[in-house]
Amino acid sequence: MTIERRNFPQFFITAPTPCPYLPGKFERKVFTHLVGADSRGLNTMLSQGGFRRSQNIAYRPACDHCQACTSVRVPVNDFVLSKNFKRVLRRNADLISEVIKARATSEHYSLFRGYIDTRHSEGGMADMSVLDFAAMVDDTVADSRIVEYRFDESCSNAGEMACAVLMDVLGDGISMIYSFYEPSYEVRSLGTLMVLDAIARAQRMGLPYVYLGYFVHGSRKMEYKARFTPQQRLTPDGWQLVE
Repeated sequence: MTIERRNFPQFFITAPTPCPYLPGKFERKVFTHLVGADSRGLNTMLSQGGFRRSQNIAYRPACDHCQACTSVRVPVNDFVLSKNFKRVLRRNADLISEVIKARATSEHYSLFRGYIDTRHSEGGMADMSVLDFAAMVDDTVADSRIVEYRFDESCSNAGEMACAVLMDVLGDGISMIYSFYEPSYEVRSLGTLMVLDAIARAQRMGLPYVYLGYFVHGSRKMEYKARFTPQQRLTPDGWQLVE
């Protein structure tokens, strides 16, 4: 009898660093490298277990004495647009989305840089150079894509990119890796628009979930994720529905 040998991922843990979401807290992460012939399948499996992807590394929080970070995903077939969400869609009816291969451009970086400098100047990405940004977008074994949103021909700024999101297509859904937008258009709720568009896109693709990353209890930066209901949150007992 021949016993099939499989290469299971090796996991590592980081040293504590200051938490970017909760003042006075420290974070640790457990991570593994996405390598091998079935790296895309591994990305899906780890996402189902609460991991996130950064380049070719999958990670999840492993903090001492803190469980504030909770993985969140939206079951798209149960999602219903609220009146507020419908207003966001109407407000941005002049934007056209296009899915392209995940390749960083100078236009992407310029949009990203303006977003970071205005919205997250003290965050972990504040010092990202153009080469760091290119690595975040380009260096991946996942099925990654960028969705660009540009103004249509009815606008004086036709063709201008208003926002963009880097996303992975998983075996069971879409994982939103990172989104960014032109800060002067903040009144348009572009972050919300990109989530709503991902939900609609997953529905069209026949995928059951959109993974939103982590909801962090006590962090104002992450409060918006609680608005997309019903949603599922990962607990020690598995994914639990939150209405």
